[in-house]
Amino acid sequence: MTRRLAEVAKKVGVSEATVSRVLNGKPGVSAATRVAVLTALDVLGYERPTQLRGERARLVGLVLPELQNPIFPAFAEVVGGALAQQGFTSVLCTRTVGGFSEADHIDLLLQQQVSGVVFAGGLYAQADASHAHYERLLERRLPTVLVNAAVEHLGFPQVSCDDGVAAAMAFGHLDSLGHRRLGLLLGPPDHIPSRRKEAAFTAAVRKAGHEVMTERAMFTLEGGHAAASRLVKAGVTGIVCASDVLALGAIRAVRRAGLTVPGDVSVIGYDDSALMNCTDPPLTTVRQPIDALGRAAVDLLVAQIGKAAVSTDELLFEPELVVRSSTGPARGKAK
Repeated sequence: MTRRLAEVAKKVGVSEATVSRVLNGKPGVSAATRVAVLTALDVLGYERPTQLRGERARLVGLVLPELQNPIFPAFAEVVGGALAQQGFTSVLCTRTVGGFSEADHIDLLLQQQVSGVVFAGGLYAQADASHAHYERLLERRLPTVLVNAAVEHLGFPQVSCDDGVAAAMAFGHLDSLGHRRLGLLLGPPDHIPSRRKEAAFTAAVRKAGHEVMTERAMFTLEGGHAAASRLVKAGVTGIVCASDVLALGAIRAVRRAGLTVPGDVSVIGYDDSALMNCTDPPLTTVRQPIDALGRAAVDLLVAQIGKAAVSTDELLFEPELVVRSSTGPARGKAK
């Protein structure tokens, strides 16, 4: 007990006596200090006293698939900052290979009595994955927001970057540069955002009378390299990728084949994650409006926490094509 008081007091910057008064429900403590003490108790993993367990912590779970892809740390920064402005503390949870799954993180967050959860890049976007842990959240009516394209049967509010517009932008750029043999490098077959990109891209290609070859891979540098190698062998002159990480793998595949980017093959990414303007060559990519997506997700979550009615209709945000040096005229076309 003494250790708990000392750790919580240090975390909040108050005396152990103040912490004790909060935990025992005694007067003489401001509302702000009381909230800060209870939040620190939750963050440090201590169980609340019985009389305080009925109150939800001012904690919000932020569940991400990984932190290696720089788009996810960027999103975490936006969401964490927006939550802090609303008086909430974010608890970052990431899946690990052979370790904690998304469902395991949900169990922990529920034990901590979080006020809500924001998901980005989760299993909700994979049609063939288990969605039982999302159904638990629905049953408990815990405020939840999903970022970027979920399977249809989940009834949570969603904010997404418009995948159809993103694919159309990428196609239009390559078409204007004279590319006619195109490659599309997507995520796994059950990945909903990839399905949306594929539908829009193939529709545009068919309308223009061009050729397209589609490959799929896990969202890794190695996966992008392997899949793009097949596209390069097939003779495509432009490759559109479903993430910047896949695009970097595609650039490596082009170079391993003894070709150049963009001289022989143009490459377009998706996300505009950190440092894509510093790659060799700087990557042309479709930028997700991360700041707008993150703030909209927080607004929807806080509205739910405040018991306001929130629509479950998906909010779509416009992407932006960022042209850099990884794209150029198709071989044989005038510059």
